[in-house]
Amino acid sequence: MAPVDETELPGVGTRFSFETGDGRLLGVIRHHDGRREVFIADRDDPDCVAVSVSLEEGESHILADLLGGTEIAREVTAVAQGVAGLTVDWVEVPGLPAPATIGALQIRSRTGASVVAVLRGSEPYPAPGPDFSLAGGDVVLVVGTASGVREARNLLQGGGS
Repeated sequence: MAPVDETELPGVGTRFSFETGDGRLLGVIRHHDGRREVFIADRDDPDCVAVSVSLEEGESHILADLLGGTEIAREVTAVAQGVAGLTVDWVEVPGLPAPATIGALQIRSRTGASVVAVLRGSEPYPAPGPDFSLAGGDVVLVVGTASGVREARNLLQGGGS
């Protein structure tokens, strides 16, 4: 899998890009206002956009679905339902008093549940590490025992500080 380059664009948002198998630079600019811009950079100048398409939030969700994003979520849920004692839940983070990383919240050590993925808008972050900063509006995929997942939900939603 190609590494994804993440670049903050002051006053605009964040640019995510990677090099495709055929040598093209493909990326998404996640604007502060929620828009997503999918682009292909010029072959000779990676800072120059050759083609771009601006997507509203709903259109971004459609594209994510077409690329298989919701299929992954359905498969994880189906697998969990077939394993005794394993609970999987999507937890929306309503907002945190201050930016917090998964590690700083001590989710696993305090609840026994694990954060398996984070969805931020239409951007998936699979297997986030302890340094991953959570933000209001994130949807977190939590896996563990039923009680552990309940405790993680409570912690992520501000009830277990």
